[in-house]
Amino acid sequence: MRVAAIQTSPVFGETVRNLEAALALVPPGLDLAVLPELCTTGYQFRDRGELRELAEPADGPTSQRLAAAAAATGTTLVAGFAERDGERLYNSSLLVRPDGTAALYRKVHLFWDEKLVFDPGDLGFPVFAACGTAVGMMICFDWIFPEAARSLARRGAKLIAHPSNLVLPHCPDAMVTRCLENRCFAVTANRVGREERIAGRRLDFIGRSQVCGPRGAPLARLDGAATGAAAAAIDLAHADPRLTPRNDLWEDRRPDQYAGG
Repeated sequence: MRVAAIQTSPVFGETVRNLEAALALVPPGLDLAVLPELCTTGYQFRDRGELRELAEPADGPTSQRLAAAAAATGTTLVAGFAERDGERLYNSSLLVRPDGTAALYRKVHLFWDEKLVFDPGDLGFPVFAACGTAVGMMICFDWIFPEAARSLARRGAKLIAHPSNLVLPHCPDAMVTRCLENRCFAVTANRVGREERIAGRRLDFIGRSQVCGPRGAPLARLDGAATGAAAAAIDLAHADPRLTPRNDLWEDRRPDQYAGG
């Protein structure tokens, strides 16, 4: 299976231009490509009103353009966008298959000032059929909660699509651990560049988009300097909960010995 994390540098508010620039970076011949969090709008909203102006329904223009691109290339696309559902505003991601069908995830763990403008996700951590396997989605700060990746893996996910706008330096290495401890693959797509649309809130995005797997090392990783694609061929047979003939990741769990909550 061929996958890639697409690393972009969006201009705030330029939704059409940003999506076209991201799609132009997708290499040919992929099964799955992951674009960053909020890849159409940019990240730093000054207030909820500004977010509402740029947000769109899950079946809006971004979904339609992704469906057209997926159909034209045969590549399943995952992309982060600002979702409007009635009066609710979510930091969401879409998984769009080449046949035009789509799946939605809403970010569960909001980071910093996101809590001032977004509503927390309410769909849990579902797993979807795509590319002949089971795919789950997380968004950015979900990475710091082991329960997020574990929930997806327990539901059968072999691959986690992880649109991100990372500013903290720890995530790329932490996602290696998430894959190791859950025996799965992850495609983390981050952005580069800077936003300082709120006084005293300068955000420098670290890049380092990557593909990682269950063997404890990145399979492809970019630096933080430029746009591009971190692409890798992955063998889903390695996403196996059996570590030895006598050890199975799920069968060996001892929930009765763990702390609750």
